[in-house]
Amino acid sequence: MMPARQPQRPSRRTVLALVLAAGVPAWASEAGDLEAVLQGLPLAGQTRLRVWGFEVYDAYLYAAPGFDLARYDTQRFGLALSYLRSFKGSDIAERSIDEMRGMAPLAAEQAERWLQAMARLFPDVRRGDRITGVHEPGRGARFFLNGQRLGEIADEAFSRRFFSIWLSPDTSQPGMRRELTASLRSVP
Repeated sequence: MMPARQPQRPSRRTVLALVLAAGVPAWASEAGDLEAVLQGLPLAGQTRLRVWGFEVYDAYLYAAPGFDLARYDTQRFGLALSYLRSFKGSDIAERSIDEMRGMAPLAAEQAERWLQAMARLFPDVRRGDRITGVHEPGRGARFFLNGQRLGEIADEAFSRRFFSIWLSPDTSQPGMRRELTASLRSVP
């Protein structure tokens, strides 16, 4: 009698191919790690946010060659924040909502939904922690902490508004935006 053959675990490449063949977006699968999600998105810019003399975080923009800043919300890109001090996840979520509201009106019920989603997703961070968000047009935003998947907010409107904090001409930090996007074509 022959011993039973042990089933082989499929490779990540096989799982990703099956996911794509099934029509499920790769960004929504468990197969992709941050490196895979950022594949094809080289570092396009970086800057440091300072507020009242305090260093808050270093920001890194990952975008494909030819990235059009004027149409940032229609393209896939990544934005990483490497924190230079500790913050509570709930404070990060509240500040994000405040920034979104500062650029354009936001319905109270929408703001509350997004605030709760971010508060559930964003952990407390310490100096050296890095949260990376990836904008997926038509899908939403996917988030990672120190390269490990946190989860996603599958809401395209949220993703557009969230990343506008850094990339919109209406940002509260125009100098930071200019530095972050300096290597891209001219910034309005």
